[in-house]
Amino acid sequence: MANNTNNHLETKIKLALDSIRPYLQTDGGDITFVELTDDNIVKVKLLGACNSCPMSIQTLKLGVEKAVQNAVPEVKEVIAINDDMENMFPEDF
Repeated sequence: MANNTNNHLETKIKLALDSIRPYLQTDGGDITFVELTDDNIVKVKLLGACNSCPMSIQTLKLGVEKAVQNAVPEVKEVIAINDDMENMFPEDF
């Protein structure tokens, strides 16, 4: 049952990300869903211009996290990961 619930939550999260994707793309960026953890933390990857933008933390917290939490109140937090993090801690991804 938990897996079915997670699949449902992941679908809603991806739809929320799709709804804000056009705003990120207007500035040359993008976002991709990586994982929903067991403790309801969403991991995403910021792509393109968003990956190196100094405003990416504000975009993540004030835009992305807010949109995801509005769609899926169970989500506690949205965090960005990058390729370096995956290479350093592959067991966490």
